[in-house]
Amino acid sequence: MKLAFTASRGPAAQAARKSLVERYGSVPEAEADVIVALGGDGFMLATLHRTKGLGAPVYGMNRGTIGFLMNSYDEDNLDRRVGEAEEEVINPLAMRATRADGKVHEALAINEVSLLRAGPQAAKLRISVDGRVRMPELVCDGALVATPAGSTAYNYSAHGPILPIGADVLALTAIAPFRPRRWRGALLNKSASIQFDVLEPEKRPVMADADSRSVTNVLSVEVHSDPGVEHRILFDPGHGLEERLIQEQFV
Repeated sequence: MKLAFTASRGPAAQAARKSLVERYGSVPEAEADVIVALGGDGFMLATLHRTKGLGAPVYGMNRGTIGFLMNSYDEDNLDRRVGEAEEEVINPLAMRATRADGKVHEALAINEVSLLRAGPQAAKLRISVDGRVRMPELVCDGALVATPAGSTAYNYSAHGPILPIGADVLALTAIAPFRPRRWRGALLNKSASIQFDVLEPEKRPVMADADSRSVTNVLSVEVHSDPGVEHRILFDPGHGLEERLIQEQFV
């Protein structure tokens, strides 16, 4: 099995890569059967985005902090672990954000697309689903759309639901809603198209973010799942995303 090792800039990740390359060798990512990512969840997301056109699955080992998308770090029997790993396939969200200057920015997000207030005053958003206005006015710090894979990240911190990995739904979650005060969001079909329109953008500026790639001064943001893009992630048997999502709900 041909492995390609990539690591975050952290010293622990760099040391791990050096040791693993000496032990197992390494090929260029374009020639690899499996890409091994060493770091934390942020680095795993960056690796998935960067290598999505290569076709090789990514097996992560935690050399960062949280490591929800990573396997435990162990240098022994890596060929066997990778060969026995279970594969999860994730479709990302596609974001199309239109700025006040007319420029349009497109990006993919594995975890979530979020809109956040960019000034001292709360954001004011109008939310449409499949072309129909569902929330004429949401006054809030922001709102986000999360995939099942990303539902335990920012979405969960904002009191959104944890979604089973096989569920064909997306979580639409409000961030610190002021009006309607107790509105926490909605569960939407995976095929839904969600549009956020920013109301009073000059007075209440808003930024959009797709997996930490930000666009400032947005007027509108469209979000939908992109079934044409597949991210392949490998997990040790019994420790896949489905099991991790269940565990998170019983902590």
